[in-house]
Amino acid sequence: MKVIPELCDICGTCVAVCPVDAITVSEFRVDIDNEICINCLNCLKVCPAKAIEEGE
Repeated sequence: MKVIPELCDICGTCVAVCPVDAITVSEFRVDIDNEICINCLNCLKVCPAKAIEEGE
């Protein structure tokens, strides 16, 4: 999974739905740890800005 920084508004919605805590939010960005991610697509489905896509 990958975050498109230009679209991400850093709302944290994706963090709340990640079952394995693979997503972290800082003041300036959202990161997805693909070593932990299980590709459940929850984050992609709930992102209001459509800032998450499949891919590394």
